[in-house]
Amino acid sequence: MLLRLKSDLNPRDLAELVQSCELLGFETRTVETDQALLELRPKEGVTAGPEVRSRLEDHFAVAAIVGGLGAHELHQRSAERAETVVRVGDAVFGGGSAVLIAGPCAVETEELLREVAVKVRAAGATLLRGGVCKPRSSPYSFQGLGLPGLELLGRVGREVGLATVTEVLEPGDVEPMVGLCDMFQIGSRNMANTPLLREVAKSGVPVLLKRGMSATAREFLLAAEYLLAGGNANVVLCERGIRGFDKATRNVLDVGTVAYLKQVTHLPVIVDPSHACGRADLVRPLAKSGIAVGADGLIIEVHSDPAHALSDAEQAILPEEFAAIADDTRRLLALDGRRLSEPSSSPLSKAPTAI
Repeated sequence: MLLRLKSDLNPRDLAELVQSCELLGFETRTVETDQALLELRPKEGVTAGPEVRSRLEDHFAVAAIVGGLGAHELHQRSAERAETVVRVGDAVFGGGSAVLIAGPCAVETEELLREVAVKVRAAGATLLRGGVCKPRSSPYSFQGLGLPGLELLGRVGREVGLATVTEVLEPGDVEPMVGLCDMFQIGSRNMANTPLLREVAKSGVPVLLKRGMSATAREFLLAAEYLLAGGNANVVLCERGIRGFDKATRNVLDVGTVAYLKQVTHLPVIVDPSHACGRADLVRPLAKSGIAVGADGLIIEVHSDPAHALSDAEQAILPEEFAAIADDTRRLLALDGRRLSEPSSSPLSKAPTAI
């Protein structure tokens, strides 16, 4: 393993780093290149786990770690763990299957939710999304219906034949929500909320983890590591766009990171084109780009009357537009030798598993 050192490192700081590495069980050697590099080799009998990498990453003298340790972090792809498949009802993430998740940004009324659910299922969705506790930027915006909304989401999902996914905001909300939805969503604002990550990990409920709006790929993967280390193997990553400087779109869909994640982690990765662009007219092309780079699915905001949606009206699309995206997805997946996970006519399985 190589450590790339900070450029302004003085001899005393370098000596302190070398001593720290030796205490961790490594022999060190300075590598002469145009960059300051320190090579580490574990001493005989030393086994270095992920916690060692974390300590070295946090060291003030280290700019970056190049290469890895013998012991993989739990999210890392390896020969033994090439790909995890997560099942939630009829939805199958990974293993050559991709998933369509669709529904309104927020649960509003039973009539609207049922209308959307029926139409997106007919188009090919296997998971119904709907927020019941909304972390809005303004405290005066619609905050969701709370527990009654969650009960409504579950009831409509069961009637229509769709598993459900909704966002959980606080650690104390996790236990009361277990059994009322089939998959938890941890939103962008909460990606680094470690108490929430730990509580969701303990629940064992499958989780859709969204990338923080300003998070690096490494930070995103370490958030997933909290869930995996806590014993929850049913983790699906979601790229939802990162903040940029251009106001043409709400965020910047980082398709490069989607492709990167598919190489470095065994976890399924999906794309949220709705939040990435914040514009209904761009959802379809961004959805196609996500599938084209290898995403294991899409999560899309669908509303039967977008102009009057109580949350994120600008990015909601009509059910007919979602059906067109579903057709695009099937064609793109076929080019890659993959398939869309389609809804079945049988009752939903209530035992999500990771393979």
